[in-house]
Amino acid sequence: MNPPAGVRADLKRVFGAAIAAADADHAVRRAFAEPTDFEADLLGTSRLWVLAVGKAAGAMAAACEAQLGDRIVGGLVVTKDGHGVPVERLKLCEAGHPVPDGRSERAAREALALVARAQPGDGLLVLLSGGASSLLCGPAPGLTLANLADCTEQLLAAGADIAELNTVRKHLSAVSGGRLGVAARTDRICVWGISDVPGDRWDVIGSGPFCGDPTRFRDSWKVLERRALLDRVPTSVRDHLAAGVRGEVAETPKPAAPEFARVQARLLATNATAIAAAAAEARRVGWRTFEFEAGLRGEAREVGRRLAALVPALRAGDAAGRPLCLVAGGETVVTVRGPGRGGRSQELALAAAVELEGVADATLLAAGTDGTDGPTDAAGAFADGGTVARGAAAGFDVRAALAANDSNGFFAGEGGLFTTGPTLTNVMDLALLAVGAPSRRGSSGKFAGGVSPG
Repeated sequence: MNPPAGVRADLKRVFGAAIAAADADHAVRRAFAEPTDFEADLLGTSRLWVLAVGKAAGAMAAACEAQLGDRIVGGLVVTKDGHGVPVERLKLCEAGHPVPDGRSERAAREALALVARAQPGDGLLVLLSGGASSLLCGPAPGLTLANLADCTEQLLAAGADIAELNTVRKHLSAVSGGRLGVAARTDRICVWGISDVPGDRWDVIGSGPFCGDPTRFRDSWKVLERRALLDRVPTSVRDHLAAGVRGEVAETPKPAAPEFARVQARLLATNATAIAAAAAEARRVGWRTFEFEAGLRGEAREVGRRLAALVPALRAGDAAGRPLCLVAGGETVVTVRGPGRGGRSQELALAAAVELEGVADATLLAAGTDGTDGPTDAAGAFADGGTVARGAAAGFDVRAALAANDSNGFFAGEGGLFTTGPTLTNVMDLALLAVGAPSRRGSSGKFAGGVSPG
């Protein structure tokens, strides 16, 4: 069974529309065009400082430079390798992601210095996007960067979700969990964000550097306990968290702290932005569309299987036999059990391929909106009824690949990798499940089935 080239092209078009809707440059320009009173006052000052951190930081910062010009007196842009955009008035740094490196630590020190330089009366514009927790990583006193990197790697491998991961990181950091906000000297701080987290919580986006933290040391301890990592993380990490639980280390700043009264925040793009645009484009292409209300969450392989298993229900729900496209968004996790390479979207697609084996006229595309899926160059992958057979013909066993967490190796051999390069935005992941070829006229609806484990 050959891959459905026409359907794949249409799904690429739908995915592209989602990325365009969440484009960081356009999002920032829209914010400048429609500022709140607080933002208009801050942006109108003659002395503005800019701090941009995250995978979308380069594009967001460049858009700000175009609008603010020489009113910018200084600033810093910290982004992932390969995600930089040329800027003139701001210092551009690239750093480690998803595991922090020495550049991440240097960037954290520079960010602390920057917010201390902004004087009362100056404006501080913060541009925050996914990836900031790793890119801006200053260890708390008594800890080292190696401690934080080790802990991050273990949490990722254990399948911790972003809220769990950031709960721990905030309590090991000198900049996250509201600490940059407390350190700032200016009395006017505006935060513009592009959300890559479920629920779009400010305390989770980038580990909330300018937001009061509702979590406590005991919550961090419980995360490590739940993920069976207490005996595996560095001793210094465990000792630091235990001291915090005992009250011997100061808690992160809480939401009621007076320093946060000077901060106003606005979301510029979210996963919902991408979902709505994808559904609209799918209708233009000709599919009857469903927005998947349950969202993507839980183990990637379980979500992939359950999404693919919805094909009969989708067909049965449309008596006219019209082509359908299910649009889902969110963020899954992968518990690493093998030595292979991949990412959550590729693992989701690989598990879906097992369920779709031999099924005609069904194609799934799962991909990260940032253009990178795990430690690979792919954004995600396609799966359809012929994926398993094509993989076998190329010498790959799908179940062995799943057991080894080697989704990237499988799809590289089978031909299903989806590669976009950095998109310069980041609003979590999308999964598009097409049933039938588009008819060039579409309609919309909701599909309330669940895909979460348990």
